Amino acid sequence: MLETVPAALAAWSNFYVIAGSSAAALTGLMFVVITLVRGEEYATRSRHDGIDTFSTPTVMHFCAALLVSAVLCAPWPSLVYVSVIVVLVGCYGVVYIVRVAFRARGLKEYTADIEDWIWYSILPFVAYGTLAVGASALQRASKGALFAVAGGVLLLIFIGIRNAWDVVTFLAAGGGKKSEP
Repeated sequence: MLETVPAALAAWSNFYVIAGSSAAALTGLMFVVITLVRGEEYATRSRHDGIDTFSTPTVMHFCAALLVSAVLCAPWPSLVYVSVIVVLVGCYGVVYIVRVAFRARGLKEYTADIEDWIWYSILPFVAYGTLAVGASALQRASKGALFAVAGGVLLLIFIGIRNAWDVVTFLAAGGGKKSEP
C-alpha cells in the first residue's frame, strides 16, 4: 500500500512541478505560434476543421498534463480525491480522442496517414487510458499506480511536443499536402 498521502505524493512533487510547468509553457507557445502562422487563408471552414482536428487536441494534451500535475501537487487529505479527478481527466480524454479520430476521418482536404493516426489518435488514447487506469488504482495499489499516472502525463507532453511541431511545420509550409522527408 502507499504511505500516507503527503509522503506518497511528496516524492513526486518535483516531477509534477516540472511536468506542469512544461505543459503550461508549451500551451502558451502553441497559442503564440498558431496566432503568428494563422493568416486570412486559414479562415475557411476546411482549415478550421483541420485546426480543430490537429491543433486543438495538442493544446488539450498540454492542458490535461498541466491539470493532472496541479492535482498531484495539491495537499489532498486523501488519495480518493486525486484518484477521482485524474480518472475523470483520463476518461474525458479517451472520449475526446475517439471524437477527434472520427473528425479526422471526415476531413475532406487532408487524409491522415499512418503517422497521423498513431500520434493524433492511438498514442493519446493510450496516454489517457493509462491516466484513468493508473488513477483508479491509486487508492488500493502499490507505488506502481503513481508511475502509471506519471507515464501518462509524460506521454501526453511528448505527444504534444511532437504534434505541435507537426502542426507548426504543416502551417508554416502553407498547409498543403504534407510531404515526406
